[in-house]
Amino acid sequence: MKVSGGVETALHCCVVLTAAAEPVPAVRLAELHGVSATYLAKQLQALSRAQLVRSAQGKAGGYVLTRSPWEITVLDVVEAVEGPQPTFVCTEIRQRGPMAAPPEACTAPCAITRTMIAADRAWRAALREVTIADLGRMVGEDYEGDVLGQIGTWLATGSDRSA
Repeated sequence: MKVSGGVETALHCCVVLTAAAEPVPAVRLAELHGVSATYLAKQLQALSRAQLVRSAQGKAGGYVLTRSPWEITVLDVVEAVEGPQPTFVCTEIRQRGPMAAPPEACTAPCAITRTMIAADRAWRAALREVTIADLGRMVGEDYEGDVLGQIGTWLATGSDRSA
């Protein structure tokens, strides 16, 4: 299973938005995470299309979560960035080659497909159990002091307030 770096960036942005008292400009999020504004814009657009964040216009414009961080799961973010498609797609390889099984012998998924579908379901269930609020709590436990409070202060006192 390979998940794009966009998922990591999007998850970090969602956690950071929980620490912000006001909308956070995209350029400020990009600066915080050390990524280009163009790259970050793609992740924010995906989150926006999935209605996980919204853009607030005006002088204090930027991005905010659309719901409580307790209501947004890691799976929501993964699917916003990567799409909801399953991680494995069976191509019925057993029906090809010199020992191909006839289609009528392949009415049920094979052991490989069953295993991969079960793994995908387990992975998605695990991601569905963790919320952005949970991640924020865990991030806070990873550092000494109030790291999210420090991030919130950094975001609020930044000189670049453009969205």
